[in-house]
Amino acid sequence: MNQQSPLNPESPHGAWEYHEHLLPQSERKPLRVWLEVSENDSKLNEASFHNWVMANQRMAAVLKAKGYAYRYVFAEAAGHTDGRVTWQTLPGALEWLWQGFLNR
Repeated sequence: MNQQSPLNPESPHGAWEYHEHLLPQSERKPLRVWLEVSENDSKLNEASFHNWVMANQRMAAVLKAKGYAYRYVFAEAAGHTDGRVTWQTLPGALEWLWQGFLNR
């Protein structure tokens, strides 16, 4: 999403740059990434760089292509920051993200 204000000329599309340029053009990092988007989240047109669903779908594709450990959850019939989805997925998301680090 492009939520930046004021506009940064080095990243004219805001966070959209991550799946558009930054991740595809950089070396893979040792990260785990959890993505979650709701079906009824912001779906403005692509030209506005404010489409949450499209941005998450594209980020998941880039993470997959780069070989990242990632999980992508698409919450059907849910709205923006839908508490029902959070309550169902947050515990599992935290366990998955911290897997392997808890016993160090």
